[in-house]
Amino acid sequence: MGKSNSTTIDVDSLRSSIRDKSVRVIDIRKEEEYKQDHIPGSVNLPLATLLSDDSPEKIVQLVNSFGIDDETPVVVYDNTFGALASRVAWTLEYIGHSDVSLLDVTFDTWKKICLETTREINDYPKKEHSIKLRPEILATANYLETAKKKNGSILVDNRERLNYLEQHIPGAINIPYRMLSSSEKILKPKEELKRLFQNRNISSDSELVTYCGSVGTLSGLGYYALKKAEMGNTKLYVHSFKEWKSLEKPTETQESAHYWDLSAE
Repeated sequence: MGKSNSTTIDVDSLRSSIRDKSVRVIDIRKEEEYKQDHIPGSVNLPLATLLSDDSPEKIVQLVNSFGIDDETPVVVYDNTFGALASRVAWTLEYIGHSDVSLLDVTFDTWKKICLETTREINDYPKKEHSIKLRPEILATANYLETAKKKNGSILVDNRERLNYLEQHIPGAINIPYRMLSSSEKILKPKEELKRLFQNRNISSDSELVTYCGSVGTLSGLGYYALKKAEMGNTKLYVHSFKEWKSLEKPTETQESAHYWDLSAE
């Protein structure tokens, strides 16, 4: 597969990489779902396992146990429109893994187009991955407070429209996660995403921070949508609105909004 800066990988490319044994595939679904069937060669990392301790040291332990070193190309998939896979892929990026992509379809779609699955549980020799943290892709609550004062910094709320209207971080714009996907793929084509963001006055030189409700899944998908549209300086506020509220930071309500307006336009 080689070094990849692409956000997503299509099924044909992944299948040939699996045949070449040149990729490590990570399935983010629950263990019982993984055991029923999964993409051949994949290993299982339920999102709950990652979230129970997502310290860099613990993540590297998991990565090592899957036989992933700094050079191993990784593809992540889920069955939840790409949001859970996005959260895991971002975490791998954060610890310094540069070659990680999202499978551009869900597992259900993989099966619907009659691609091969297996029940075989895969075990790989342990590897040693380094930790080279990338703080530039992480946003914290304190960072947001300073970023809001900077020109050209845009906060993107990827929650449902009604959640946003009810309460959001002051100054945030709403791009609900559902607007990012197509009927078949977890993310729309690059040019469509570019148009969507341009219509929101988001340019490639903006500093962008995505957030959602609690653990950075919907906003993880938002993060990768921005990356796919080649928006360079993008960060994820991992702990999202739940933490913001718990810290009693200021929030904003869209008083003038029509509550029946469920679009983001």
